[in-house]
Amino acid sequence: MGKSPDILMVAEGTYPFVRGGVSSWIHQLITGLNEFTFGVVFLGSRREDYGDIKYELPENLIYLTTEYLFDEEELPKPHPIEKRKKLFKQLEKIHFLLKEGEIPEELLNVKTYLRQITEEEFLYGRTSWEFITDSYLKLARDNPFVSYFWTVRNIHLPVWRVTRLAVKIPKAGLIHSPSTGYAGFLSSLMGKKWKRPFILTEHGIYTRERKIDILISDLINEERFFFQKEYGEVGHIKELWINFFLLLGKLSYVAADRIISLYEDARQIQIKLGAPPEKTEVIPNGIKVEQYIEARKRNVKAPPIIALIGRVVPIKDIKTFIKAMRIVAAKLPEVEGWIVGPTDEDPEYYKECKKLVNVLRLEKNVKFLGFRNVKEILASVRLTTLTSISEGMPLVVLESFAAGVPCVATDVGACRQLIYGGVSEEDKKLGKAGEVVSVANPGETAENYIKFLTNREEWERARKVAVERVEKFYSYQQFLESYRKLYRRFLNWPE
Repeated sequence: MGKSPDILMVAEGTYPFVRGGVSSWIHQLITGLNEFTFGVVFLGSRREDYGDIKYELPENLIYLTTEYLFDEEELPKPHPIEKRKKLFKQLEKIHFLLKEGEIPEELLNVKTYLRQITEEEFLYGRTSWEFITDSYLKLARDNPFVSYFWTVRNIHLPVWRVTRLAVKIPKAGLIHSPSTGYAGFLSSLMGKKWKRPFILTEHGIYTRERKIDILISDLINEERFFFQKEYGEVGHIKELWINFFLLLGKLSYVAADRIISLYEDARQIQIKLGAPPEKTEVIPNGIKVEQYIEARKRNVKAPPIIALIGRVVPIKDIKTFIKAMRIVAAKLPEVEGWIVGPTDEDPEYYKECKKLVNVLRLEKNVKFLGFRNVKEILASVRLTTLTSISEGMPLVVLESFAAGVPCVATDVGACRQLIYGGVSEEDKKLGKAGEVVSVANPGETAENYIKFLTNREEWERARKVAVERVEKFYSYQQFLESYRKLYRRFLNWPE
């Protein structure tokens, strides 16, 4: 590997094996700040969930390692481990502090997981067994014990993989994580162990996004007993997952030296979730506006095409887009809706979306294009859209603006700030670069699609605002300079 990197980026499920979104953001930072050397730790779910590297790796990326947290691998050979009363008391103490909302010092120390509560002890120790059964009887006795037991094991097993990784990764000048979760946990452990700065940038609010994923997931099954709970209530098994990710979020906030959000509303949410206000800061995304000028020249004459650029997954709520297209097609039969993004992340959801297209007889109007060159797409469409139920600051909206394409998006993340303005009063005075609509509202969404597709004046006005807003407030150079100053400060480099 040679020398240690200046900055170690800890990427959970993103760069360099997944295109777009956070991965593009990481690639922009590494390539744009080539006076620094970078390393990347990729944390994935299972090896088979990812293909080959999707980016040409830059020369200043001098270290790359991968870890798959849920891969099947040989566990330590089962053998009985007797109960340790001292350990049981320590677990009770940690559990009590967590219930009170405090973060025990032990949770940020790798020795806790490698010496005090080892993986073998967690898997096979009588102490662990008695603690789990005791917790079950106090907290979850209305659930099947088998479900509770395996949930606790599955939630916590990656902790030891992450901890072992923290020990073997070479020391860097500073650690930067684009999320909390397991990436934030690993960054927290390394920052504490190495006594190095840890910078956290949240693109969305990770704990809220995982909560949405868990609540809508069919994979986390919960058996219900008669009179156990009302339908619609969150079961204890899902609560375990949600609370675990909330804990990882708090750990990251406590351990981080600087906590970055992409827009002010997100910063306020971070504070409510436990981030110390004095550590927080807003740095918006930025893009290379000049790369989209050619698209502006071409899409002036674009036919009535609406592009949803994003992954085909439930959190993007593709089904609302398809339903809205049914309403639009009834009035504008020639309209097309392009769904541009990978379809292999959730194959079952993709099948459901395809079936909905067939049921609504939209085969001629709605097309799944898979991954495409975004610049080419934006040169060919009249409007872009996001129907997501959660977002951070979506780069695709900024790219759309740079190409002179208005956007209709749900009122999530930074979409309202981007479309209506929010960086400053000057930004707000520019006007609307599209429209913001309610989540899961096909009628309202379709109404605004029709407005921009049929009213040329509205479209031209929004287009002008979109270009002016992205050029003034979201340039690539502004974005890079903010992180350049931040990195230099925490590395103690001269300005």
